[in-house]
Amino acid sequence: MIIDFLDNILAKTAMAAGEAIDSLDKRTNNKDDEELKNLLNQADSSDLSILVDHITDNGKGRSSLSSESCKRLISAKNNNDFTSDIKHLIYREIGLFGGNTLMNTVRVGAGVPYKEILCDVAKHLKVSFDKQSSTRDIEIDILYSILEKSVLEMSETEKQELLSQFSPTNAGKYASASGQVTMAALQIAIKKSGFAAYKLAAIVANSISKAILGRGLTFAATGTMMKTISAFAGPIGWTITGLWTLKDLSNPAYRVTIPCVIQIAFMRQKMLAKSLESGSETKFDTADNNKFMNSLHDLF
Repeated sequence: MIIDFLDNILAKTAMAAGEAIDSLDKRTNNKDDEELKNLLNQADSSDLSILVDHITDNGKGRSSLSSESCKRLISAKNNNDFTSDIKHLIYREIGLFGGNTLMNTVRVGAGVPYKEILCDVAKHLKVSFDKQSSTRDIEIDILYSILEKSVLEMSETEKQELLSQFSPTNAGKYASASGQVTMAALQIAIKKSGFAAYKLAAIVANSISKAILGRGLTFAATGTMMKTISAFAGPIGWTITGLWTLKDLSNPAYRVTIPCVIQIAFMRQKMLAKSLESGSETKFDTADNNKFMNSLHDLF
C-alpha cells in the first residue's frame, strides 16, 4: 500500500510537471500573450493597481493565491513600485486564475494563454463572438454585450444620454428609439470611432471597478472623458454591473478573470488612444481621426 501511495504521488507530480511544461509552451512566443506583456509593461501604475486589487481581492488574499505572491503584489501597489518582475507576476497570476476556470486544479506553470481566458470569459457571459477574431475585437464584443444588457433596462432619458455621449449627431434622430435601434446606433458609432471604443471601455471598466472594489478608475483627464464617466457614475453605471455580477461572479476564479479581462480591455483601448494621438495607429478613417484628435486634447 505504501508503494501504491508513493506511485500515486509520483504520477501526480509527473502530471503536474507535464502541465507546467505544456502551459509554458502555450504562452511562450504566443502573439496575444506577448501583446499582453507589452501592455502591462507600458501600463500606468494606477491601472496596474486595479489589476492587483482584482487578483488579491482588494488585498484580502484568495485561497488559490499564494501568500508570498499576494504580499509581493500588495507591496508593489502600496509602494507604487511595479518592477518588471511584478508585472510578470501579474501576467502569470492572470494565466493561473484562467487555468482555474478552464479545468486546472493544480496551479502550475504559467497558466493558460490570454486568448483562451478571454474566450472563456466571453462564453461565460454568453457573448456572441468569433473565436478567430483578434483579442481586441473579442474584448470589445464583451464590453458591448455588457452595455447592451444595460440598455434594455434604461429609461428613455438614460438611453438618450448614452447616445449623446457616443453619437451626438444621432441622439435626436433616435429620440424615441427602441433598445435594439439604440444599440444599432451605438454599435455603428463604436466601430467607426476609436475614441468611442475607448469611451465604452472606460465606462464599463470604471463601473465594474466601483462595484467590485468600491472605487473607480483613476483618470489623468478633464473635459470630455470626465464628463462621460460622471454621466454614467450613477444609476446607469450600476445597471451595467447589477445585471450580471452576482450570478456571473459566483465562481471564485471568475471573480478574477472577468474583471481582469475588462480592465485589460480598457488598458488596451487607452494605449491605442495614446498611439493614435502620436500618429502610430492608422486604422481609423481621416474624419474620425480628426474628431478623435480634437477630443484627446481634453484627455491628456
